[in-house]
Amino acid sequence: MKKILFILVALSTFSSKAQTARGVKIGYIDMEYILEKVPDYADAINQLEQKAQKWKQEIEVKKTEINKLKENLKTERVLLTKELIEEREEEIAYLEKELLEYQEKRFGPKGDLIIQKSVLVKPIQDQIFTIVQDVAEQRKYDFVFDKSSDLTMLFAAQKYDISDYVVKKLTASQKREEMSKKQLKALEAKEALDEAVEENPAFTERKRILDEKKAAREKLIEERKLANEQKKADAAEKRKKLLEERNAKKNGTVIENKSSEGDKDEKVEDKKEESPSEEKDIVKEETKKLTPEEARQKLIDDKNKKIEERKKALEEKKKKIAEDKEAAKKAKEQKTETENKN
Repeated sequence: MKKILFILVALSTFSSKAQTARGVKIGYIDMEYILEKVPDYADAINQLEQKAQKWKQEIEVKKTEINKLKENLKTERVLLTKELIEEREEEIAYLEKELLEYQEKRFGPKGDLIIQKSVLVKPIQDQIFTIVQDVAEQRKYDFVFDKSSDLTMLFAAQKYDISDYVVKKLTASQKREEMSKKQLKALEAKEALDEAVEENPAFTERKRILDEKKAAREKLIEERKLANEQKKADAAEKRKKLLEERNAKKNGTVIENKSSEGDKDEKVEDKKEESPSEEKDIVKEETKKLTPEEARQKLIDDKNKKIEERKKALEEKKKKIAEDKEAAKKAKEQKTETENKN
């Protein structure tokens, strides 16, 4: 209690002097929380716990042996002489005393468990204290308390807790030992930036705004890309439909065409072929929506397609002429046979 009162008086005295220049800046850490976050400490405690379990098993074995001796003495007491009874009682008392000494040695206030735990914790605690001092100097803290110590803290606002920041610095310090000079330089630059962000709310707000703008820009680019792909798909579908209609008109075949209402189908036989100028206008309108490379490739594909269509039409024309000749020849032969018969 005297210790707490002394600290409070010192704080009030210091704050009365320091308030004229600036406010007193106070932070606190939770040493137990920090130690739980350190992997080396957790491994060490795990090993120590295994040792403690082994010691406990040894104690239980000794207790079982003593209880067994007590039960035997109780059963055989009527058969034993006074000297033998005293001898066994002395043996039991000696074993009990030995057990208590062993328990004190392993689990007492100055026992092996406490000593080994201190040995394991001390290097990590020293490292944490060094980091806390560095943080206090960097952030200009006047006081940094340990929440898990003997000092009673009735209330502490979360914003003054720097435990997570100390854990972050401790982890970085451990990683630093395994890094090259180049990696160290990059890590230091990142830490400096993180510190600047944490100390400067305006910078944090600007970064947030920039991130939002970047996300919006990426979303807009993606939407435009999808729209362009949809336009290309629509143009390809339209072009395919126009080619089908043109081929149908050229070959004199009948195709199904949907009405504007979408609920009536009618058969159309077009006897008039599209003029070259109309076809060029259609192709020109479609190529406006494409990139130069796509437009160039499209023209090449159209040209090759036209050549193939002309070849096909020519072959069909030749085939039709041959069929007509063959039909005319057969008709002439039939006529000659008929005349001969008559």
